[in-house]
Amino acid sequence: MTVFDMRLLAIDTALEACSAAVLDSELGGIVVREMLPMQRGHAEALMPLVARVMDRSGLDFAALDRIAVTTGPGSFTGLRVGVAAARGIALAAGKPAVGISTLSAFAAPFVTADDSAPVVAAIDARHDHVYLQVFGAGGRTLVTPRLASIVEALRIAASGAPRLVGNAAKILASAWPLDTPAPRAVEFRAAPDIDWVARLGALAADTTAPVKPLYLRAPDAQPQDASQLARR
Repeated sequence: MTVFDMRLLAIDTALEACSAAVLDSELGGIVVREMLPMQRGHAEALMPLVARVMDRSGLDFAALDRIAVTTGPGSFTGLRVGVAAARGIALAAGKPAVGISTLSAFAAPFVTADDSAPVVAAIDARHDHVYLQVFGAGGRTLVTPRLASIVEALRIAASGAPRLVGNAAKILASAWPLDTPAPRAVEFRAAPDIDWVARLGALAADTTAPVKPLYLRAPDAQPQDASQLARR
């Protein structure tokens, strides 16, 4: 994975962390990073964190080439926080923003280390469901991002002794069918590595597509149907 002439701010608030990093290819890659583990409170933590990271990098926002942000799947609230921040910074700085799939960010270090073996990136979607994506040789997507029950996810993933990564990796491993080859690696990660969000953002080809959350399902909390409200 090689990046040329790129200065980039990366943001991740999709899951159980609030993270930011600055990549400067002229200085050899990631020059500063900060990650705060958290399940809630991303909205209050993110902008002060970004300010600290940018100050430590010695760069102004105007010196950046682009902003990268995880777009999901993940927490509905967290995704909105990160995407809104990335859009706002990009607009103020006059720079493009690019969206990076949370599942791709989970899988990237494993694909880079060995792109010959399949990787299953999985995120806990609760209620006995996961979000997952399956990557094959060369990092090619074999199964596109989707919401699946645990049973369906195992049917999709349980072949070729894949590597499992993500905050649902252990969930899948614990239910793995006994009559299929066991996963060759199982790595729980509460959130993707912000370094890889930055690297994928620097390599992203399309900086014109709108950055928007990848939800894959409707939120659990739905507004009440107005037709059911009592009228006065």
